[in-house]
Amino acid sequence: MDTPGRIVATPDALDFTVENVEKALHQLYYDPNIENKNLAQKWLMQAQVSPQAWQFCWALLSPDKVPEIQYFGASALHTKISRYWSDIPTDQYESLKTQLFSQIACFSSGSKMVLTRLCVALASLALNTMPEAWPGAVAEMVRVFQEEGGGVDGRARCLALLELLTVLPEEFQTSRLPQYRKGQVRGALGREWGSVCPLLQQLLRRTDSPGAVKARVLRCLSSWVLLDVPLSESEGLVHDCFSALPDPELFDTAVEAIVNAISQPDSQRYVNTLLKLVPQVLALQEQLREAVQNGDMEACHGICRIAVTLGENHSRTLLEQVDHWQSFLALVNMIMFCTGIPGHYPVNETTSSLTLTFWYTLQDEIMSFESDKQAVYLQVYRPVYFQLVDVLLHKAQFPSDQEYASWSSDEKEQFRIYRVDISDTLMYVYEMLGAELLSNLYDKLGRLLTNAEQPTSWQHTEALLYGFQSIAETIDVNYSDVIPGLIGLIPRISINNVQLADTVMFTIGALAEWLADHPVMLSSVLPLVLQALGNPDLSVSSVSTLKKICRECKYDLPPYATNIVAVSQEVLIKQIHKTSQCMWLMQALGFLLSALPVEDILRNLHSLITPYIQQLEKLADETPNPSNKLAIIHILGLLSNLFTTLDISKQDDESADGSAPPVKTTPPPPGPNPVVVVLQQVFALIQTVLSKWLNDSQVVEAVCAIFEKSVKTLLHDFAPMVSQLSEMLGQMYSTIPQASALDLTRQMVHIFASETDHFPPIKALFELVTSVTLSIFQQGPRDHPDIVDSFMQLQAQALKRKPDLFLSESLDVKAVFHCGVLSLKFPEAPTVKSTCLFFTELLPHCSDVPPLARVVQEDGKLLIQAVLEGIGGGASRNLMDQFAEVLFCLNKHCFSLLAMWLKDALQPPGFPSSRVTT
Repeated sequence: MDTPGRIVATPDALDFTVENVEKALHQLYYDPNIENKNLAQKWLMQAQVSPQAWQFCWALLSPDKVPEIQYFGASALHTKISRYWSDIPTDQYESLKTQLFSQIACFSSGSKMVLTRLCVALASLALNTMPEAWPGAVAEMVRVFQEEGGGVDGRARCLALLELLTVLPEEFQTSRLPQYRKGQVRGALGREWGSVCPLLQQLLRRTDSPGAVKARVLRCLSSWVLLDVPLSESEGLVHDCFSALPDPELFDTAVEAIVNAISQPDSQRYVNTLLKLVPQVLALQEQLREAVQNGDMEACHGICRIAVTLGENHSRTLLEQVDHWQSFLALVNMIMFCTGIPGHYPVNETTSSLTLTFWYTLQDEIMSFESDKQAVYLQVYRPVYFQLVDVLLHKAQFPSDQEYASWSSDEKEQFRIYRVDISDTLMYVYEMLGAELLSNLYDKLGRLLTNAEQPTSWQHTEALLYGFQSIAETIDVNYSDVIPGLIGLIPRISINNVQLADTVMFTIGALAEWLADHPVMLSSVLPLVLQALGNPDLSVSSVSTLKKICRECKYDLPPYATNIVAVSQEVLIKQIHKTSQCMWLMQALGFLLSALPVEDILRNLHSLITPYIQQLEKLADETPNPSNKLAIIHILGLLSNLFTTLDISKQDDESADGSAPPVKTTPPPPGPNPVVVVLQQVFALIQTVLSKWLNDSQVVEAVCAIFEKSVKTLLHDFAPMVSQLSEMLGQMYSTIPQASALDLTRQMVHIFASETDHFPPIKALFELVTSVTLSIFQQGPRDHPDIVDSFMQLQAQALKRKPDLFLSESLDVKAVFHCGVLSLKFPEAPTVKSTCLFFTELLPHCSDVPPLARVVQEDGKLLIQAVLEGIGGGASRNLMDQFAEVLFCLNKHCFSLLAMWLKDALQPPGFPSSRVTT
């Protein structure tokens, strides 16, 4: 092909000629410049939909063109027929059909990709003309291709016909037919199955049919059954698919056809056909065993898919055929064999994971029968499910250390996910088997650990513990009588391996609630957890387990507190754990210290925090740089996490709507709260750190987090800090405004604004941050959506907790309202959400806060305009509920004004959307 000139600009319509299309295709395929390729692609897309396409597409199909050019011609034809059908005059249908038939005949021994596109084009024509303009379309296709002639050999003609019949249902699935036509055409295609089925059967059953033809027949069947062809009518063909399974070349397509046929939603109506399929599936067991012996993963996978599809889609129907219970049980056992297929997933086998959902389905069906019927099924299937547990725990076992070391990280990750799936299945099965399952696991573990004769592999022990952990993690095992025995067995496990140690830790963690009810057992497991804390390989499991124990059992831990704090301090100083585990460890210590007497808390806090305070003092003197920034954020993070959970009084959770602060149910001990004592000691140091790092939002955020977590935990006990913190926040925000400071201010308003003693500092802080933010709005707030978001949330909180704040002379209520209107137009959805919340809090106060009433009366129209603009197309769809809420409030609280504003706002044509008529 010569190098023609380049199509760079988009020529006008007259230039969509054969020659230019060829140039553009050459440019698309061979030009190294990506911009030229893109231009060519754009131009070709326009060419394809142009009226000239009717002329050039036939010319491009000429036999002397290369396949890429012929392909474009065939694609252009399909585009015109499928998308611009209405442009084609009725009197041209027949000639178009004839031309397509002859082109398909020409290409039946030519390029496969061009042939497929032409078949898709003819399929599209058939869908647009059947049943009225082209009745019996499929029968005609079969007749045309079966006639001799055109010098095309019979095999090529046969393959072309099969390609056409295969793409016809596929084209129907993706076609753009209107809904009413879809129904008509589906019905017409269903009636045409009578012409397709005998042809497919004849070709499959002929001994002299070439493999390629049989494979195409199977693909064609797959395509047609997706149209819900009745299973009773395709029964003979499905039977033939089973006969094709021993042929390796046909195996994959035969599996696909069988699976598609039996998973059609409609197929469960044909009970007799399904019953005939069960023995055919069972007959595959010999082939399955051979595949396992030969390590043929593909064959195992395919046969398993067939068995699981039949079981999963039709377990209800097959369970109800009581006379055939033994054959269904045999199918269940075949699926059990697939679940327990030899080898380690995902390295030696990938089949077992396909079966897991079947066990859920079967259990759901059994448990949904009424009780007397259910009892009969449980008699048969409970033993099966106990066997399933054994099989699953065997599959969950790790391979030998040497083998596991040779796995890639991707294989290890897939195995981890597979074990999680097994864990979920065990948890589900527990609902059927109940407490007996735990006893069963306990007996096995006991025998394993106490049998001195037979050395046990750690893998076996680990899998049994993993089974326990899977159940105990989500199901309340407090009533189980085997847990004390299990806790007694745990110290007997000789732990010589990371995976086993991890599972031991997670199992202890899963039993934390049980330990809270049986604190006498703590002494046997706590030493194991503290020992594991020193091992970096067990970081996640040991720290999360300690945190669970400290949270659930804190009132039983004082005797162990000294030891826990000492070990934790040691691992923190040695920097054994990554940042997130250090944070969890601090939370664990917070829970632990909460239950101690105040003087013990202070003593422990002193020894725990002092090294960090000294480090922070040193860092505060240094010139800011990236490495000391990370160290500062780490230390501040440790303090925040400690204060998140250190709570010396019990409290109720927050009121359901968050409108009132949470309430403490037992009074705290007298004297200042230990957290406040510490915060007051380090306050000056934190100010020094801030003064150097005010420009850095991450450091400011870390500082604010300490106070925010403390306020949330301590609530009113934080009172002694209110005035100094308010002053510091005001200075911070005035120097460099940051969203985290507004969020902390909101927290303070939430808890302290209604308290007479604390109202003055809170009021001063609120007015200061409001006026600083208003000046940001004057300079252009678009670069600070986070500040605007937090500001709107703060204003909403103030209106909810203390609307009196808006009576102040020093607060420019009108400006705040205008900022809200502006914020409604922000592209960031969270900011708009917070702004809608602000207005839904503001509007109800029109009746009791005069400054608010005045501003709504004067400027409410701006609000309604902004809301309508958002609804009319400016904002994302999932904000509509929030806008509706604002409209609802306007309607409720400003009814007469709203009618007037709406009338005015909707006057301009095309507002709020050009798509809405007057």
